[in-house]
Amino acid sequence: MSMDLFSLKGKRALVTGAGRGIGLAISKGFAQAGAEVTLCARSQAEIDAAVRDIQAQGGQAQALVADVTDIAAFQTLVAELPAFDILVNNAGTNRPGPLMEATLQDYDVVMSLNVRAAIFVAQAVARKMMDEGVQGSIINTSSQMGHVGGLNRTLYCASKWAIEGFTKAFAIEMAPHKIRVNTICPTFIETPMTQHLLADKAVMDNVLSRIKLGRVGQPEDIVGGAIYLASRASALVTGSALLIDGGWTAD
Repeated sequence: MSMDLFSLKGKRALVTGAGRGIGLAISKGFAQAGAEVTLCARSQAEIDAAVRDIQAQGGQAQALVADVTDIAAFQTLVAELPAFDILVNNAGTNRPGPLMEATLQDYDVVMSLNVRAAIFVAQAVARKMMDEGVQGSIINTSSQMGHVGGLNRTLYCASKWAIEGFTKAFAIEMAPHKIRVNTICPTFIETPMTQHLLADKAVMDNVLSRIKLGRVGQPEDIVGGAIYLASRASALVTGSALLIDGGWTAD
């Protein structure tokens, strides 16, 4: 099997939530695989720095400053750009805690970004793919928590289970257009979003007890799976979930 199956040369990729963590690692990995990467986030300084870094390594990248929760503005931006071949729908957030202490604001913040924005980002990018006849790949960043429950993760689990269902249904809808739709599902990854949680020894001990491989993940652990789902190597894969969870969901 040729490694060319994993090449992204000549492909245009859009990665949301690309300023840090998993999104940044995937953006760099895509560029190394040959893609022209558009890094999208609200934080201009972060994505400008990432773009410079990618370009310094010989990759192709540009920044797109946008708030994906502003649906109308984001749809206008995408409509004005050439179609992307790849979308990594990665922007997300979490408000951990017992459901009995959750507020309407907590719910709105999590669902607005993790579900509402993700759905309409996918819609906007897929619409442009369809208009230009692009047989593309949409990768929704889900979580192991889209497959199991978790203490103090009720809102987050609800949002990721929603993304799993959305992905399967959207994959069916997009299949006639040869647009593939899948999820990638990390375990706990050391990122700015999880740092404060993993700094708690009790939390870290619990996490490590559940990850069969005995360590939390790093953003780079997700890159190979993302390249697989973006490339011809996964040409017959749609409506599926790629779990990168160190064995968390194995039992």
